[in-house]
Amino acid sequence: MYNSALKILRLFPPEMAHDLTLNILKYKKFVSKNFEDPILSQHLMGLDFPNPIGLAAGFDKNAEVIQSMFSFGFGFIEIGTVTPKPQKGNIKPRVFRLQEDRAIINSLGFNNKGVTKVKKNLLKIQNTLRSNKIIGVNLGKNKNSINAIDDYLLGMEKLGSLSSYITINISSPNTEGLRELQLKGKIEKLIKKILQKREQIESINKKPVLIKISPDLNEDQLRDIALISLANNVDGLILTNTTAERTNKLISNYKTKVGGLSGKPLYLTSNTILKKMYNLTNGQIPLIGVGGISSGSDCYNKIKSGASLIQLYTALIYSGPILITNIKNELIDLIKTDGYKNISDVIGKSV
Repeated sequence: MYNSALKILRLFPPEMAHDLTLNILKYKKFVSKNFEDPILSQHLMGLDFPNPIGLAAGFDKNAEVIQSMFSFGFGFIEIGTVTPKPQKGNIKPRVFRLQEDRAIINSLGFNNKGVTKVKKNLLKIQNTLRSNKIIGVNLGKNKNSINAIDDYLLGMEKLGSLSSYITINISSPNTEGLRELQLKGKIEKLIKKILQKREQIESINKKPVLIKISPDLNEDQLRDIALISLANNVDGLILTNTTAERTNKLISNYKTKVGGLSGKPLYLTSNTILKKMYNLTNGQIPLIGVGGISSGSDCYNKIKSGASLIQLYTALIYSGPILITNIKNELIDLIKTDGYKNISDVIGKSV
Protein backbone atom coordinates (compact mmCIF):
# COMPACT_ATOMS: atom_id res chain seq x y z
CA MET A 1 0.00 0.00 0.00
CA TYR A 2 2.76 2.44 0.97
CA ASN A 3 4.79 1.67 -2.18
CA SER A 4 1.77 2.39 -4.41
CA ALA A 5 1.05 5.62 -2.53
CA LEU A 6 4.69 6.76 -2.86
CA LYS A 7 4.65 6.13 -6.63
CA ILE A 8 1.49 8.20 -7.01
CA LEU A 9 2.78 11.03 -4.80
CA ARG A 10 6.00 11.26 -6.83
CA LEU A 11 3.92 12.21 -9.87
CA PHE A 12 3.21 15.54 -8.15
CA PRO A 13 5.66 18.40 -7.49
CA PRO A 14 7.40 17.87 -4.11
CA GLU A 15 5.59 20.55 -2.10
CA MET A 16 2.19 19.55 -3.48
CA ALA A 17 2.97 15.90 -2.68
CA HIS A 18 3.81 16.93 0.88
CA ASP A 19 0.52 18.81 1.28
CA LEU A 20 -1.40 15.80 -0.09
CA THR A 21 0.44 13.53 2.37
CA LEU A 22 -0.52 15.76 5.30
CA ASN A 23 -4.17 15.73 4.21
CA ILE A 24 -4.20 11.93 4.00
CA LEU A 25 -2.58 11.69 7.44
CA LYS A 26 -5.10 14.17 8.89
CA TYR A 27 -8.20 12.37 7.78
CA LYS A 28 -7.27 8.68 7.70
CA LYS A 29 -6.92 6.79 10.99
CA PHE A 30 -3.71 4.77 11.29
CA VAL A 31 -3.68 2.06 13.94
CA SER A 32 -0.43 1.59 15.81
CA LYS A 33 0.82 -1.98 16.04
CA ASN A 34 4.17 -1.09 17.46
CA PHE A 35 5.77 -3.17 20.16
CA GLU A 36 8.68 -1.34 21.72
CA ASP A 37 11.65 -3.51 22.68
CA PRO A 38 13.15 -2.27 25.99
CA ILE A 39 16.62 -2.61 24.41
CA LEU A 40 15.89 0.62 22.51
CA SER A 41 14.58 2.63 25.49
CA GLN A 42 16.51 5.42 27.22
CA HIS A 43 15.99 8.01 29.94
CA LEU A 44 17.48 11.29 28.72
CA MET A 45 16.97 14.94 29.66
CA GLY A 46 14.34 13.82 32.18
CA LEU A 47 12.31 12.10 29.43
CA ASP A 48 11.63 8.41 28.71
CA PHE A 49 12.28 7.66 25.04
CA PRO A 50 10.76 4.29 23.94
CA ASN A 51 13.19 4.23 21.00
CA PRO A 52 15.81 6.64 19.64
CA ILE A 53 14.14 7.42 16.29
CA GLY A 54 12.60 10.86 15.99
CA LEU A 55 10.79 12.73 13.24
CA ALA A 56 12.81 15.83 12.38
CA ALA A 57 11.25 19.29 12.25
CA GLY A 58 9.99 20.34 8.83
CA PHE A 59 7.55 17.52 8.16
CA ASP A 60 4.75 18.56 10.53
CA LYS A 61 5.32 22.30 10.78
CA ASN A 62 1.94 23.12 12.31
CA ALA A 63 1.32 20.13 14.63
CA GLU A 64 -1.39 18.69 12.38
CA VAL A 65 -0.51 14.97 12.10
CA ILE A 66 1.27 14.08 15.34
CA GLN A 67 -0.97 11.14 16.16
CA SER A 68 -0.56 9.55 12.71
CA MET A 69 3.22 9.88 12.85
CA PHE A 70 3.41 8.24 16.27
CA SER A 71 1.38 5.32 14.86
CA PHE A 72 4.27 4.57 12.48
CA GLY A 73 6.60 3.88 15.40
CA PHE A 74 8.54 7.07 16.06
CA GLY A 75 9.99 7.40 19.55
CA PHE A 76 9.51 11.16 19.52
CA ILE A 77 8.30 13.87 17.15
CA GLU A 78 9.51 17.42 16.62
CA ILE A 79 7.04 19.88 15.11
CA GLY A 80 7.82 23.22 13.49
CA THR A 81 9.73 25.29 12.71
CA VAL A 82 7.19 27.70 14.26
CA THR A 83 7.57 31.49 14.15
CA PRO A 84 5.58 34.02 16.23
CA LYS A 85 3.59 35.33 13.25
CA PRO A 86 2.29 33.22 10.35
CA GLN A 87 4.42 33.52 7.23
CA LYS A 88 4.26 32.18 3.68
CA GLY A 89 7.98 31.57 3.26
CA ASN A 90 10.02 32.04 0.11
CA ILE A 91 8.87 32.11 -3.50
CA LYS A 92 7.83 28.80 -5.13
CA PRO A 93 9.09 26.45 -6.48
CA ARG A 94 11.23 25.96 -3.39
CA VAL A 95 11.46 22.17 -2.91
CA PHE A 96 13.32 19.85 -5.30
CA ARG A 97 13.75 16.08 -5.31
CA LEU A 98 17.28 14.93 -6.15
CA GLN A 99 16.07 11.41 -6.78
CA GLU A 100 19.37 9.98 -8.03
CA ASP A 101 21.10 11.30 -4.89
CA ARG A 102 18.33 10.31 -2.44
CA ALA A 103 18.28 13.95 -1.38
CA ILE A 104 16.09 17.06 -1.20
CA ILE A 105 16.90 20.75 -1.62
CA ASN A 106 14.49 23.16 0.04
CA SER A 107 14.37 26.94 0.39
CA LEU A 108 11.02 27.04 2.20
CA GLY A 109 11.91 29.86 4.60
CA PHE A 110 9.98 28.85 7.74
CA ASN A 111 6.53 28.75 6.11
CA ASN A 112 4.09 28.05 8.95
CA LYS A 113 0.81 29.18 10.52
CA GLY A 114 2.35 30.90 13.55
CA VAL A 115 2.28 30.23 17.30
CA THR A 116 -1.42 30.94 17.86
CA LYS A 117 -2.60 28.30 15.37
CA VAL A 118 0.03 25.76 16.44
CA LYS A 119 -0.95 26.27 20.08
CA LYS A 120 -4.58 25.46 19.19
CA ASN A 121 -3.47 22.30 17.38
CA LEU A 122 -1.33 21.15 20.31
CA LEU A 123 -4.16 21.78 22.78
CA LYS A 124 -6.53 19.81 20.54
CA ILE A 125 -4.41 16.65 20.58
CA GLN A 126 -3.64 16.73 24.31
CA ASN A 127 -6.75 14.73 25.19
CA THR A 128 -6.24 12.10 22.49
CA LEU A 129 -2.53 11.43 22.97
CA ARG A 130 -1.11 9.38 25.80
CA SER A 131 0.77 11.58 28.25
CA ASN A 132 4.06 9.71 27.78
CA LYS A 133 4.42 10.75 24.12
CA ILE A 134 7.42 13.02 23.54
CA ILE A 135 6.77 16.09 21.38
CA GLY A 136 9.44 18.70 20.75
CA VAL A 137 8.67 22.21 19.49
CA ASN A 138 11.16 23.74 17.06
CA LEU A 139 11.20 27.55 17.25
CA GLY A 140 12.40 30.11 14.71
CA LYS A 141 12.27 33.82 14.01
CA ASN A 142 10.10 35.67 11.52
CA LYS A 143 11.84 36.83 8.36
CA ASN A 144 11.29 40.55 9.01
CA SER A 145 11.71 40.41 12.77
CA ILE A 146 13.63 43.32 14.32
CA ASN A 147 14.71 41.38 17.41
CA ALA A 148 15.34 37.66 16.83
CA ILE A 149 15.77 36.85 20.52
CA ASP A 150 12.31 38.23 21.31
CA ASP A 151 10.83 35.85 18.71
CA TYR A 152 12.37 32.81 20.43
CA LEU A 153 11.27 34.02 23.87
CA LEU A 154 7.70 34.51 22.64
CA GLY A 155 7.68 31.02 21.10
CA MET A 156 8.86 29.53 24.39
CA GLU A 157 6.23 31.44 26.35
CA LYS A 158 3.35 30.39 24.07
CA LEU A 159 4.29 26.79 23.23
CA GLY A 160 6.79 25.65 25.85
CA SER A 161 4.24 24.26 28.32
CA LEU A 162 2.64 22.14 25.55
CA SER A 163 5.94 20.52 24.57
CA SER A 164 8.25 17.89 26.04
CA TYR A 165 11.33 19.86 24.97
CA ILE A 166 12.14 23.09 23.12
CA THR A 167 14.49 23.39 20.13
CA ILE A 168 16.04 26.72 19.19
CA ASN A 169 16.61 26.68 15.43
CA ILE A 170 19.42 29.07 14.49
CA SER A 171 20.78 27.06 11.58
CA SER A 172 18.37 27.08 8.63
CA PRO A 173 20.12 28.48 5.54
CA ASN A 174 16.82 29.82 4.17
CA THR A 175 16.21 32.81 6.47
CA GLU A 176 18.61 35.69 5.89
CA GLY A 177 20.85 36.40 8.87
CA LEU A 178 19.61 33.46 10.94
CA ARG A 179 22.91 31.55 10.95
CA GLU A 180 24.71 34.62 12.32
CA LEU A 181 23.05 33.76 15.65
CA GLN A 182 25.49 30.82 15.85
CA LEU A 183 28.49 33.18 16.08
CA LYS A 184 30.32 33.38 19.40
CA GLY A 185 29.03 36.66 20.88
CA LYS A 186 25.47 36.21 19.61
CA ILE A 187 24.85 32.57 20.56
CA GLU A 188 25.98 33.12 24.14
CA LYS A 189 23.63 36.09 24.53
CA LEU A 190 20.77 34.10 22.96
CA ILE A 191 21.28 31.04 25.18
CA LYS A 192 21.52 33.12 28.36
CA LYS A 193 18.30 34.99 27.54
CA ILE A 194 16.45 31.76 26.73
CA LEU A 195 17.54 29.95 29.87
CA GLN A 196 16.75 33.04 31.95
CA LYS A 197 13.25 33.13 30.45
CA ARG A 198 12.77 29.43 31.18
CA GLU A 199 13.53 30.01 34.85
CA GLN A 200 10.92 32.76 35.04
CA ILE A 201 8.01 30.64 33.75
CA GLU A 202 6.95 27.93 36.18
CA SER A 203 5.27 25.73 33.54
CA ILE A 204 8.49 25.40 31.52
CA ASN A 205 11.29 25.79 34.04
CA LYS A 206 12.16 22.11 33.81
CA LYS A 207 11.75 21.73 30.02
CA PRO A 208 14.92 20.70 28.19
CA VAL A 209 16.24 23.32 25.76
CA LEU A 210 18.16 22.12 22.70
CA ILE A 211 20.07 24.11 20.08
CA LYS A 212 20.00 23.01 16.42
CA ILE A 213 23.20 23.87 14.55
CA SER A 214 24.48 23.92 10.98
CA PRO A 215 26.74 21.37 9.28
CA ASP A 216 28.64 24.27 7.68
CA LEU A 217 30.45 25.49 10.82
CA ASN A 218 34.25 25.52 11.06
CA GLU A 219 36.38 24.00 13.84
CA ASP A 220 36.55 27.20 15.90
CA GLN A 221 32.78 27.73 15.71
CA LEU A 222 32.10 24.15 16.81
CA ARG A 223 34.49 24.57 19.74
CA ASP A 224 32.84 27.85 20.77
CA ILE A 225 29.37 26.27 20.71
CA ALA A 226 30.59 23.27 22.71
CA LEU A 227 32.17 25.44 25.41
CA ILE A 228 29.20 27.82 25.61
CA SER A 229 26.77 24.89 25.80
CA LEU A 230 28.74 23.26 28.61
CA ALA A 231 29.16 26.52 30.53
CA ASN A 232 25.43 27.31 30.36
CA ASN A 233 24.09 23.76 30.93
CA VAL A 234 22.33 23.49 27.57
CA ASP A 235 20.30 20.27 27.67
CA GLY A 236 21.11 19.00 24.19
CA LEU A 237 22.39 19.77 20.69
CA ILE A 238 20.82 18.73 17.37
CA LEU A 239 23.45 18.00 14.72
CA THR A 240 22.76 19.01 12.01
CA ASN A 241 20.43 21.11 9.91
CA THR A 242 20.56 21.12 6.09
CA THR A 243 23.73 22.25 4.29
CA ALA A 244 24.27 25.16 1.92
CA GLU A 245 27.40 23.40 0.60
CA ARG A 246 27.36 21.19 -2.54
CA THR A 247 29.53 18.13 -3.09
CA ASN A 248 30.79 17.44 -6.63
CA LYS A 249 29.37 13.91 -6.28
CA LEU A 250 25.77 15.08 -6.75
CA ILE A 251 24.17 13.67 -9.90
CA SER A 252 20.70 15.25 -10.16
CA ASN A 253 19.99 18.16 -12.52
CA TYR A 254 18.58 20.01 -9.50
CA LYS A 255 21.94 20.02 -7.67
CA THR A 256 22.53 23.76 -8.29
CA LYS A 257 19.20 24.89 -6.85
CA VAL A 258 19.40 27.37 -3.97
CA GLY A 259 18.49 26.08 -0.51
CA GLY A 260 19.41 23.56 2.15
CA LEU A 261 20.45 20.09 1.01
CA SER A 262 19.26 17.12 3.09
CA GLY A 263 19.38 13.35 2.70
CA LYS A 264 22.09 10.83 1.84
CA PRO A 265 24.79 13.32 0.70
CA LEU A 266 24.77 14.89 4.18
CA TYR A 267 25.40 11.60 6.01
CA LEU A 268 29.21 11.60 6.28
CA THR A 269 29.49 15.34 6.98
CA SER A 270 26.95 15.22 9.80
CA ASN A 271 28.67 12.14 11.27
CA THR A 272 32.01 13.95 11.28
CA ILE A 273 30.50 16.92 13.12
CA LEU A 274 28.78 14.53 15.53
CA LYS A 275 32.09 12.90 16.46
CA LYS A 276 33.81 16.25 16.88
CA MET A 277 31.03 17.60 19.11
CA TYR A 278 30.97 14.42 21.20
CA ASN A 279 34.69 14.87 21.87
CA LEU A 280 34.43 18.63 22.43
CA THR A 281 31.66 18.13 25.02
CA ASN A 282 33.30 15.02 26.54
CA GLY A 283 30.04 13.16 25.98
CA GLN A 284 28.40 15.31 28.68
CA ILE A 285 25.58 16.73 26.52
CA PRO A 286 23.00 14.53 24.76
CA LEU A 287 23.39 14.87 21.00
CA ILE A 288 20.68 14.21 18.42
CA GLY A 289 22.15 13.05 15.11
CA VAL A 290 20.38 14.15 11.92
CA GLY A 291 21.41 13.83 8.28
CA GLY A 292 21.14 11.09 5.69
CA ILE A 293 19.77 8.25 7.82
CA SER A 294 17.93 5.66 5.72
CA SER A 295 18.60 2.33 7.45
CA GLY A 296 19.20 0.69 10.82
CA SER A 297 22.89 0.55 10.01
CA ASP A 298 22.98 4.32 9.35
CA CYS A 299 21.20 4.87 12.65
CA TYR A 300 23.60 2.55 14.50
CA ASN A 301 26.63 4.38 13.09
CA LYS A 302 25.19 7.75 14.14
CA ILE A 303 24.79 6.47 17.69
CA LYS A 304 28.30 4.99 17.66
CA SER A 305 29.49 8.42 16.48
CA GLY A 306 28.09 10.04 19.65
CA ALA A 307 24.35 10.51 19.13
CA SER A 308 22.02 9.53 21.96
CA LEU A 309 19.03 9.92 19.64
CA ILE A 310 18.53 10.41 15.89
CA GLN A 311 16.03 12.21 13.68
CA LEU A 312 15.11 11.71 10.04
CA TYR A 313 12.80 13.15 7.40
CA THR A 314 14.15 12.95 3.82
CA ALA A 315 14.38 9.14 3.82
CA LEU A 316 10.63 8.99 4.52
CA ILE A 317 10.00 10.65 1.17
CA TYR A 318 11.82 7.84 -0.65
CA SER A 319 10.98 4.84 1.55
CA GLY A 320 7.66 5.62 3.25
CA PRO A 321 6.70 5.06 6.92
CA ILE A 322 7.55 1.32 6.88
CA LEU A 323 11.13 2.58 7.15
CA ILE A 324 10.70 3.22 10.90
CA THR A 325 9.81 -0.40 11.73
CA ASN A 326 12.63 -1.64 9.48
CA ILE A 327 15.18 0.62 11.19
CA LYS A 328 14.09 -0.50 14.67
CA ASN A 329 14.30 -4.19 13.75
CA GLU A 330 17.74 -3.79 12.19
CA LEU A 331 18.91 -1.72 15.15
CA ILE A 332 17.83 -4.40 17.64
CA ASP A 333 19.72 -7.05 15.65
CA LEU A 334 22.89 -4.95 15.52
CA ILE A 335 22.81 -4.22 19.27
CA LYS A 336 22.34 -7.90 20.13
CA THR A 337 24.97 -9.07 17.63
CA ASP A 338 27.55 -6.75 19.20
CA GLY A 339 26.64 -8.03 22.67
CA TYR A 340 25.20 -4.84 24.14
CA LYS A 341 22.32 -4.82 26.62
CA ASN A 342 20.83 -1.44 25.64
CA ILE A 343 21.12 1.21 22.94
CA SER A 344 22.73 3.57 25.48
CA ASP A 345 25.76 1.23 25.67
CA VAL A 346 26.51 1.98 22.00
CA ILE A 347 26.75 5.80 22.28
CA GLY A 348 30.17 7.09 21.20
CA LYS A 349 31.75 3.65 20.72
CA SER A 350 33.43 4.62 17.42
CA VAL A 351 34.69 8.00 18.61
